[in-house]
Amino acid sequence: MTRTRTFVLIGVVLALLIAGVGSYYASSSPDGLEATAEEQGFGDTARDSAAAGSPLADYQASGVDDERLSGGLAGVTGVLMVLVLAGGLTLVLRRRSTAEPADTTTGTH
Repeated sequence: MTRTRTFVLIGVVLALLIAGVGSYYASSSPDGLEATAEEQGFGDTARDSAAAGSPLADYQASGVDDERLSGGLAGVTGVLMVLVLAGGLTLVLRRRSTAEPADTTTGTH
């Protein structure tokens, strides 16, 4: 059990480091789809997504002026959100699997 917890803790720390520090070195160039759209001449027809006004839109944390810090905060926030959702789902499913149905056998042969 200790090995599993250590493994998970190391994984979480690495994910947070990659999201927070690794995003500092991420390219600011458009992704392949955007670059191809611009190259083919229809990039200006793109519309904003429904999430364009959200606090983490475009991989940036709103309200933070430093672009690299904003990207790092958005990455760390994303990792933490996934951990909370996955942890909550794990707890719900674990509780559900331990609630065994009542034994309906009579015990006689």
